Amino acid sequence: MENILFMLVPKKEVVFLPTNCSVQFALDVMDKNGYSAIPVINDKGKYVGTITEGDLLWAMRNNPKMTFETASRFTLTDVKRNRKVVPAGINESLSRIVELSKSQNFVPVVDDNGTFIGLITRQEVIDYLLKKDRVLQEAIV
Repeated sequence: MENILFMLVPKKEVVFLPTNCSVQFALDVMDKNGYSAIPVINDKGKYVGTITEGDLLWAMRNNPKMTFETASRFTLTDVKRNRKVVPAGINESLSRIVELSKSQNFVPVVDDNGTFIGLITRQEVIDYLLKKDRVLQEAIV
């Protein structure tokens, strides 16, 4: 089995949000970084899910008290996540990473204790597969 950690973007290089941050902070981080989805980590460093722009917008639509003006009064715990972004363990197979990448922009990676250690982007997976395909094509020629 091939180790997937060579594709890992380590936690120190990943933008993530704490569970207790405000909706306003989450919106600001998304806007500043141009992301539409960001991993959410609890105070023990465990991956608890991913928040999306859609989650935040639906929360505002479904809660008339939550507006752009009042977003600083609400935390991510007040927001229902509509999509489950499945994490992978450090010993996950490459085929599982590819499978998850088909429906997720990134795959959060956790250690054996569920602690968030980083993520693997869909782009990393595609680049790896393209490189592997080129090597195979060159071997055939």
